[in-house]
Amino acid sequence: MKIIPYGRQSITKEDVDAVVSALSSDYLTQGPKVQEFEEKFAQYVGSKYAVAVSSGTAALHLSALTLDVNSHSKVITTPITFSASANCVRYCGGEIVFADIDPTTALLDVEKVRTLLEESPRGAFQGVIPVDFAGHPTDLEAFRQLADEYGLWIIEDACHAPGAYFVDSLGKKQSCGNGKYADLAIFSFHPVKHVATGEGGMITTNDGKLYSRLLRLRTHGITKETSQLTRNDGGWYYEMQELGFNYRMPDILCALGISQLGRADAGLAARHELAKRYDAAFKDNPAIRPLVNFAEIERKNICHAYHLYVILTKERLRLYNYLREKKIYAQVHYVPVHQMPYYQKSGFAGISYPDAEAYYSECLSIPMYPSLSQQEQNSVITSINDFTKTL
Repeated sequence: MKIIPYGRQSITKEDVDAVVSALSSDYLTQGPKVQEFEEKFAQYVGSKYAVAVSSGTAALHLSALTLDVNSHSKVITTPITFSASANCVRYCGGEIVFADIDPTTALLDVEKVRTLLEESPRGAFQGVIPVDFAGHPTDLEAFRQLADEYGLWIIEDACHAPGAYFVDSLGKKQSCGNGKYADLAIFSFHPVKHVATGEGGMITTNDGKLYSRLLRLRTHGITKETSQLTRNDGGWYYEMQELGFNYRMPDILCALGISQLGRADAGLAARHELAKRYDAAFKDNPAIRPLVNFAEIERKNICHAYHLYVILTKERLRLYNYLREKKIYAQVHYVPVHQMPYYQKSGFAGISYPDAEAYYSECLSIPMYPSLSQQEQNSVITSINDFTKTL
């Protein structure tokens, strides 16, 4: 029986041809496909600039470096995320502090962040990293108002949410990563993401100074831009002006990313149809509750990217094991970051975030990807509903 995973990539002949073409060109890395991917991705999300990097984690690290996170920095994020959202601050020597989630969305709760700021000395925090968890766009307008009040920067972790948007107080669509409210936004191109390149990431921004520094830090801290050099010995000359990294994304992967990006809207539409079918299938099942409902989200003028379709059940472990017996490989997103042994040893032992922990005790991500067939989805639905009939 074929395994049905919670997420997977879709590779077409056009994708393969794009990679073969790049392999046959004069460039394997640092070639024209990098800039082309950056420009097309920036256009897709509506930002001025985009910087392609080697992974979503590299994107987070470079963003933190560019915003001068250091050993004196304290930054707020959510405990319901992949650990990289917090680790990027630790890479720079900074201190991470968690705030609890909104239990109705599993997003970082802006009011709980406000309470944390109000209860802390003025100027104690440098920034905040909200996460568009599962593809649900964070209300960055509200976070921007709070950030401006307390002098914070914002890194939007939009790894789950290319193509998603919310409508702001002026009635304007604000796409995830467009740079309207966040200083920087980051994306991942891991195989289960909307745009898959194997590994890879992107940083978007509307700030020209941040953009220039990102480009430098991505390549060892080196620049050849004549306007930035302290001297110029000739056309070969370059300078390492600060300690950077090799976080470049090669032309081969950018060629794949360009091809995948061309199907992004179709993939998002397919995810929406899958979500609506799941909603309908579980509507009358008292043992299963979807984290969010498509129709309710739509009424709020929100476009959810549905990277994940999360259900909540008090029988999570039993259901997880039952589905695996049926070759349906559901997953849990996420074990709260503050409960990881590293963070327990780093000051979080005995600290509780009740809404995050309650969410974790019941959450299960079931298969959600554009190539999931109706037959496969029906198998998932039938298996879940059959299981709950035994309760």
